Amino acid sequence: MATMSKSSRITITFVAAAVALSALIAGQQRPAPTSPPAYRAPRMADGHPDLNGIWQAMVTANWDLQDHDAQPGPHPEVMGAYGAGPAGQSVIEGGEIPYKPEAAAKQKENLKNRLLLDPEVKCFMPGVPRGTYMPFPFQIIQSQRDIAIAYEYATANRVINMGKPKEAAVDTWMGNSNGRWEGETLVVDVTGLNGESWFDRSGNFMSENVHIIERYAFADADHLNYEATIEDNTIFTRPWKISLPLYRRKEKNAQLNEFKCVEFAEELLYGHLRKK
Repeated sequence: MATMSKSSRITITFVAAAVALSALIAGQQRPAPTSPPAYRAPRMADGHPDLNGIWQAMVTANWDLQDHDAQPGPHPEVMGAYGAGPAGQSVIEGGEIPYKPEAAAKQKENLKNRLLLDPEVKCFMPGVPRGTYMPFPFQIIQSQRDIAIAYEYATANRVINMGKPKEAAVDTWMGNSNGRWEGETLVVDVTGLNGESWFDRSGNFMSENVHIIERYAFADADHLNYEATIEDNTIFTRPWKISLPLYRRKEKNAQLNEFKCVEFAEELLYGHLRKK
């Protein structure tokens, strides 16, 4: 085999070094990867994001805001798997509700007696934020002035005042909502709740002193990020927050249907008054 001359070896080494240097320079000049631009929602005439649409949560928070296993329904000896509750993950930041000791004891009593005490059993209004994550859709109707939310459950509804903030005249199930825009996010300040609604079927509850701040912001064209911060120093040791995605209903002719549940609760509420 012929032996490579010293000059040939020097030439090859020089070419290899030149190729390596060129690759290094090209790498340094290549633009760094960038993240995709944030989604910009369609606009209303006033320039704010257009939230109009039918939305629905796909979480099991209505059964329990915290982590929970699957559970049997109230009468499994008759209903079997009908009415059973699904397992689910917590939607609470930090995983747990920061109850004061006496409030934690009341929550346990609520859970024990939920078939008599849960407002949902009686078809009462769902309250805020529970109406958002019940297993029913709701519709946002946004005008140039105010924003209305209509819930399929029990035909509940509320109007978010987008003008000068107003105080609640009286406490109600759905409370008093004042809204404002913080950039792309709709922020809703909710007060004037009567404290009768629960957060879920597990007896997590509030009082009439509760103050809730909601946030609605687009993640993309068909998803909203929803947050609710709850403050009530008569029950909780500190404010706490839930967060979950809302999905746009996309099926053809999507609309709210009727779920007037009063007739389903009449026997439970008034059956004992029937003449024998």
